[in-house]
Amino acid sequence: MTIGDEEFNLLRRLIKSRFGINLTDQKRSLVVGRLQKLLRGEGFVNFKQYYEYLVNDKSERGLSELINRISTNHTYFNREKAHFDFFQQTALPAVVEMMRRQNNRDLRIWCAGCSSGEEPYTLQMLMMEHFGSEYSKWDAGILATDISERVLSIARAGIYPQERVAQLPQPLQNKYFRKLPDGNCQVTEAVRKEIVYRRFNLMNEKFPFKKPFHMVFCRNVMIYFDQQTREGLVQRFNQFTVNGGYLFIGHSETLGRNHALYRYVMPAVFQKGT
Repeated sequence: MTIGDEEFNLLRRLIKSRFGINLTDQKRSLVVGRLQKLLRGEGFVNFKQYYEYLVNDKSERGLSELINRISTNHTYFNREKAHFDFFQQTALPAVVEMMRRQNNRDLRIWCAGCSSGEEPYTLQMLMMEHFGSEYSKWDAGILATDISERVLSIARAGIYPQERVAQLPQPLQNKYFRKLPDGNCQVTEAVRKEIVYRRFNLMNEKFPFKKPFHMVFCRNVMIYFDQQTREGLVQRFNQFTVNGGYLFIGHSETLGRNHALYRYVMPAVFQKGT
């Protein structure tokens, strides 16, 4: 099945307006490759008919399936390890100290674009290591969101092949995973229950959160957005970050060292001014 210029542009504009993803002309074959099996299975004659179905589908189930197939969810444990080291050694201790001075124990961390769960699970393990027996005295879970329900279902289960879990330090593997009969590893219930997974579209003009976050991780998500979309998203992140809080982005992304809303800390890590 092929896609013409008009059909591709219609789909491209729809995806941009609803999900912020900026598909270039070079992504045309990707769109066809990821959608043609769906179109055939659902009985669509061509991409124009499929587009008309999407814009007229009040349930938006079609749009959910579209983003499940179009979004790229490549991640792994300890991806961009320097961020986890900085979180463990610097950012988390600094935020905890700030909160102690405020007599506040409601530590709020958001993984925006959490994909299949490796990032929030790693952060949760490191947080539990930091607090030790004191963890139960803190309200310190993680909110993890993604646009794709498909990857969220993987994240909620917390089951990964042994070779992927092996990228974590051995003490974390031993303490926070259990071996399943099929050879896979599952994150322990003690860790899984501390993370709330939700489907969330970062293109929502208003974020629904009642309180700001101490840290926001949005890594390797904004590379799919154009400059205007990125700037709008960063402004919304800033509105929902406490003074002194941190924003982590991907190493292939940048805010610039002199960003008006954040102070540059290290590559792909920024702090909201205090």
